[in-house]
Amino acid sequence: MPKVRAQLHPALGQIIYRAIRGAVCVAGMGDLAQTLSIAKRAGRAFGDAGFNRKRLARAEENIAVAFPQWGPDLRREYAVRSYEHLFMLGVEVLFTPRLLTHEGWAGRVNLHNLEPAVRAMVSGRPVIFICGHCGNWEMAGYSLSLLGFPVHALYRPLDLKPADEWVREQRGRRGLVLVDKFGAARLMPQILSSGMPLGFVADQNAGDRGIFVPFFNRMASTYKAIGLSATRYNATIIVGMARRSGGQTLSSRLESDGRSIVTLAREPDGLRYDLSMVDIFGPEDYFAQPDPLFYIAARYRRAIEQSVREAPEQFLWMHRYWKSRPRWERQGRAVPESIVRKLRELPWMTEADLDAIRAHAEHDTRAYADSRPAGSPPERETPESDDDF
Repeated sequence: MPKVRAQLHPALGQIIYRAIRGAVCVAGMGDLAQTLSIAKRAGRAFGDAGFNRKRLARAEENIAVAFPQWGPDLRREYAVRSYEHLFMLGVEVLFTPRLLTHEGWAGRVNLHNLEPAVRAMVSGRPVIFICGHCGNWEMAGYSLSLLGFPVHALYRPLDLKPADEWVREQRGRRGLVLVDKFGAARLMPQILSSGMPLGFVADQNAGDRGIFVPFFNRMASTYKAIGLSATRYNATIIVGMARRSGGQTLSSRLESDGRSIVTLAREPDGLRYDLSMVDIFGPEDYFAQPDPLFYIAARYRRAIEQSVREAPEQFLWMHRYWKSRPRWERQGRAVPESIVRKLRELPWMTEADLDAIRAHAEHDTRAYADSRPAGSPPERETPESDDDF
């Protein structure tokens, strides 16, 4: 759904809204598989278009961080596939309210290893459900709601008010309740204490003041609200993913670093997804750690990373996941020992991972220094700790 200026005159807003609804109706009248195929080709054309060079280059740079072993051809191919996924996702969002019903969802969504998640949601303990911009996050929320667990999902309201009200009504028909992120602080305690799952799409850049934890061995700013809510209400955290499946498997060959690589692509044949749990952990896990907030953020980021590795073509690589940089990089310093200690305390951390994190930090420190005006002083020290909390 495109963003529209909030200053639009109400009459003009209604015209735009009705035009959007008309386009949705036209798209909904077509065959889903055919519409998805058209959307996929439109996404590839958009991704390869000259006016999209900057965003495509950013996607390729992000893929190089996550998969440094990939050559330039493979990085570009998956950057373009990310746009294919984005355009197909837009079509699926339009069809989902009509096709994902109590009678028809079982034939479109395959469930995998969800038993621990279901037990957690019926335990009475507060639950926080997390996913990233990988696969179809709305499909995950819809599926949980249809299973009898209405999900309250934080979102940013659309600037076009009639369209925003329509989206909220459509999602609410299946039990997916959208919560305005700007008023979430007031509603989150009520939601969590009632035992209803609270959903986050949690891989966005959280700004310079976020908690910086590894994401593909590069420090990424992560929101504090999830960890603070979890520790306050002793919540179980579930990281899940809805991955597009089905369709005919096709082979394509790409040249990368002089080697021939075989990759797989799928021609869409309808609305079909695999819903799976990637990770689940609770108070018994994070309160046993020296720094529960750091551990929570690092663990769910790691789970999102695992999701991306399973389906890199279904991740929105064009986002600025590493836009904000930690204070020590902005001050031209190496990774502080206090942060190295926190990283070493993570049960899954290896020395090879630490070396990669340091290498990225050195590169980002130089890049930040080069981006500043000539002669400008480094960012001043502050009385805060190196934790960037």
